[in-house]
Amino acid sequence: MIFRHPSVCPLLVSTIVVTLTLQPAWAKTPVATGTGGAVATISAPASKAAIAILDQGGNAIDAAVAAAATLGVTDPFSCGIGGGGFMVIYLAKDKRVITIDHRETAPASFSPTVFLDQGKPMDFETVVASGMSAGVPGTVRGWDEALTRYGSMSFKQVLAPAVKVATDGFTVSDNFNRLLGINLVKFGKFPATAAIYLKNGKPPVAGSVLRNPDLARAYRELGAGGAKAFYTGKMGRAVIDAVNRPTVAAGASVRRGNMTMADLANYEARLRLPVHSTYRGYDVYGMPLPSSGGVAIAEALNILEGYDLKAMPRDQAEHLYLEASRLAFADRNAYLADPEFVDAPVAGLLSKNYAARRREAIDPTRAALHAPAGDPYPFQNDTSVPLRPAGYKLLSEGAHTTHLTVSDKDGNIVSYTYTIESWGGSGMVVPGYGFLLNNEMTDFDFTGPAPNVPEAGKRPRSSMSPTLAFKDGKPAFSIGSPGGATIITTVLQTIFNYIDLGLPMPQAVDAPRLSERNGMATDIEPGYTTLPAAQALAKRGQRWSAEPEEIGAANALVFNPDGTVTAVSEGWRHGVGSAMAQKAAH
Repeated sequence: MIFRHPSVCPLLVSTIVVTLTLQPAWAKTPVATGTGGAVATISAPASKAAIAILDQGGNAIDAAVAAAATLGVTDPFSCGIGGGGFMVIYLAKDKRVITIDHRETAPASFSPTVFLDQGKPMDFETVVASGMSAGVPGTVRGWDEALTRYGSMSFKQVLAPAVKVATDGFTVSDNFNRLLGINLVKFGKFPATAAIYLKNGKPPVAGSVLRNPDLARAYRELGAGGAKAFYTGKMGRAVIDAVNRPTVAAGASVRRGNMTMADLANYEARLRLPVHSTYRGYDVYGMPLPSSGGVAIAEALNILEGYDLKAMPRDQAEHLYLEASRLAFADRNAYLADPEFVDAPVAGLLSKNYAARRREAIDPTRAALHAPAGDPYPFQNDTSVPLRPAGYKLLSEGAHTTHLTVSDKDGNIVSYTYTIESWGGSGMVVPGYGFLLNNEMTDFDFTGPAPNVPEAGKRPRSSMSPTLAFKDGKPAFSIGSPGGATIITTVLQTIFNYIDLGLPMPQAVDAPRLSERNGMATDIEPGYTTLPAAQALAKRGQRWSAEPEEIGAANALVFNPDGTVTAVSEGWRHGVGSAMAQKAAH
């Protein structure tokens, strides 16, 4: 249907026209305010799972895992135990922020030339739908670390809601049907995948019920045996078999992977210090490397902080947002990768003085065509003489992830983004266990020299950006989104909308998104070019992508001065999001 979204933001007098498919209005509520805990996800069953765990006395960490597991059932195209992610947690009692990196790793068989065939890069889509694209999954280990260290419930307890949804089934939405259509060819290559998601070779119709008893079995085994069931047990062997010996449909042929049980058994999650920056009185905490999100967002905010954006016309402020993002991406592409393999100049990139130097490169009246990387090394205490890498082209990065955020009555907060990479990941369901395997290895640069080339045990650079913000030492808001490299710009723009433009969070989330990643054109959403705002920016030399599409599916929490919390999900994207609070305020 054609959805006319009047005044997506009150500062825009036009109407943005976007083509999307909506669920019934009663299905999900994208904004909810209340006391106690709150949750925002893109799936009503996932939000209900989180609230159920909170109602049973669980904390935000327990509820986040419950919601994530349920999303693995209802949104399998973008997440699941066959993938990995990044979790940012605020522990209210300790007043500290910690992060859990459970990004997938490259198998020990990997080398920088793994994606070259006779010296040339392999076809990207061919690699995606293959065993080669699957990294060692980190999700289960990440959940185990979170629950063991900071949760209050067992695996079995927090997985129970997801087991029920997988067993009883859920109603297929128009959006789910659409995503299956996108994956029709890829899913059709693998009988185990087609058996769950296709009926006579076609997607199940909207309104029908889809069950996944194999995934319920996987969750029950995790509940009984913990992470060991995945990394050393029968489930792990099934993962290895699926990667190394994919079962394909008649006439189909896919490349095999080379993953071992040792790769699984050796997988470790990492607890890392968050990226901490400040912006106009807020303390902002983001995900560190190998996610580039925290660093890139902090650098862009540091650049923007030098302008009095509130005093400017909106088009001038948005122009500066786009140019700051362009500069941050130039540096991101040049320097950032897995910190266990690359000594990235993070301190320099986060320096306010470096931001001032980068700001000098912005023309306040005219968009740049392409920004070169800066030199952050003089802005950090580094007595070595590192090589200054050249800039690198913007690489293809899967845009299909999920983000959720949860808080509890005690003030603990989780901002969590996790993924299997492309829509439907590799397309390969692990036979007997009902979950899709990731294609995360395609996040590496296929050729070098570059910081992000594949290497054994390395984690590919990510853009996932789960973020927490505080003011005067107290939680202010959380924000995150899916969207591949557009995650960074979605989170950055939402913060810009909320703090600098003064939009309430629901409007900050729903406003038209502009994603400038140092490419030749800025990605936009359908209908944007008809708006006066787009025409004003075009006069400043901003250029728009030829094929607009929906960007991101953000979720946020806002901690209000009166002690209530407002959960905010998408008001129109991705079939509308789901926000819930334990004790709703009326």
